[in-house]
Amino acid sequence: MRIWLFRLIAIALPFVFLILFEGLLRLVGFGQTVPLFIDNPAHPDYRLARPDIISRYFPDPNRAPNVTLEPTFFLKDKPENSVRIVVQGGSTAAGFPYGLGASLAGMLEHRLRASLPSHHVEVINTSLSAVNSYTLLDLADDIVEIAPDAVLIYAGHNEYLGILGVGSNYTDITNPAIMRLYLSLKEWRLFQLMQSLYAAFLPAATNEAGASRTLMAQIAKHKDIPYGSAMYNAGIEQFTGNMQRLIETYRAHGIPVYIATMASNLANQAPFSSSPMTDNERMLLQDYAQGKSVNIDSDTRTYSADFWYAIGRSAQARGQHEQARAYFTHAKDADLLRFRAPQAINDVIQGLADRPGVTLVDSEAHLRSRSANGIIGNALMLEHLHPNLQGYFLLADSFYRAIESQGQFTPWKNISIEQAWRNRPVLPAEEYMGFAMVKRLMADYPFVDEPQMLALPRPADEHQRLGLALFEKNISWLEMVKRSQQLYRQQNNREMVIKTSRLLADALPHDPEINAKAAALMTEQQNWAEAYYYLRRSQRAGNVTPGIEKQLRMLQAKLN
Repeated sequence: MRIWLFRLIAIALPFVFLILFEGLLRLVGFGQTVPLFIDNPAHPDYRLARPDIISRYFPDPNRAPNVTLEPTFFLKDKPENSVRIVVQGGSTAAGFPYGLGASLAGMLEHRLRASLPSHHVEVINTSLSAVNSYTLLDLADDIVEIAPDAVLIYAGHNEYLGILGVGSNYTDITNPAIMRLYLSLKEWRLFQLMQSLYAAFLPAATNEAGASRTLMAQIAKHKDIPYGSAMYNAGIEQFTGNMQRLIETYRAHGIPVYIATMASNLANQAPFSSSPMTDNERMLLQDYAQGKSVNIDSDTRTYSADFWYAIGRSAQARGQHEQARAYFTHAKDADLLRFRAPQAINDVIQGLADRPGVTLVDSEAHLRSRSANGIIGNALMLEHLHPNLQGYFLLADSFYRAIESQGQFTPWKNISIEQAWRNRPVLPAEEYMGFAMVKRLMADYPFVDEPQMLALPRPADEHQRLGLALFEKNISWLEMVKRSQQLYRQQNNREMVIKTSRLLADALPHDPEINAKAAALMTEQQNWAEAYYYLRRSQRAGNVTPGIEKQLRMLQAKLN
């Protein structure tokens, strides 16, 4: 018996030592914890998702990609009548290149507030560029802690070339189990100490060399990932395993999930990288273009990506649109440079929607239904996968319809698509900024072989000049909105004055004066629900104006 006791002590001693050493490191303040949500330094009642959450994965800022989360504010203490929704995803969910207004959180919050006037609605953005399912899974516990009523997910494009993706410059780990172990250990101070010791032997890191290059140019390590290859299958495997665990985490806490299919530019985005077309492929293309009967193998691996795209264009020209869409999908799947999610990702998403508590949002089908001949192209896309403003609106509309169909939140007032479009929270200056950002994106790899000098057209009016100043970082977003509002006042454009007032109030919920001004404008419009919302928020932010309680009671009576 004593022998076994000694053996157990011998086995336990190293673990006891490690635990004590971990405690000592924490006691002396070594290392860091990087929570997703932090207190708002401007007002103690509010919290926000931390903009520098990427530091959770890259303790050395010189080795981190230049990625920032654009946060939204929410109340630290969740009100009883609250509807709290969290959005997860990559750059599309985050609204690139327009910013937060075009994001799922931005597009949905105002419309949901109008649909649920008796509730305090919060749509919280946790999306940021280049992240994939590893980050979504890693942030899930933080999201659970703020007790959301639903989580919306639009993700899948970054499984290969996103941060921690199997083909990315920002990871050396390709095994999903090892990567998940790494993510689970990163908060331990012992692990952080080992990272620091390892980093001490590495060459000094700097971001200066690639500072002028786009994230797409910096991130792609494995530029050829053939369809059906081991690395291709690894991407599907990591997405499947991570998303299953993510959904199970939310299911265990009774949090409904709305997960969307991924949309890409099929009609107007040629493959980024393809194996050369064979003589047989050229003959097939020639015969098909001449209207001859040809036998085309439906297996994506049979032909090159360029062949699939070329024959898709030929089918489109002949009016065979269903066939063209199938060929374009094969072209995307055969593209060796995997910046677009293959169809297998959507197959996984559709399978996940069969689980309890999960609702499928078929965003891809929704955008397809608004595209010419049912094929998504430049009419809704800026480049390979980021929607234009109309495309972003439709993406958000697909989630809105799914939420409405589930009847989860009541009483519900339907807000028409026309009204929602008029109230879209994006200004002309932001549209010009987005245009400039896409021009910069497409002046670098993989759209061109070598980076090109960016040449922008001269702004056509004062709003575009503000957009250019915003793009060049000569003014802040808040300054742009304030100057836009001044322009609209000068033009006597009441509708846009109201929109800019909403934007300012939503960006600064802790500012009593700005929210009181927004409430006054809503009262003039007899928009009692929003007037009450902004005035109540003004009061919460510290507004003690005489008569504010009477105003709130009056607005409450109007609502009842």
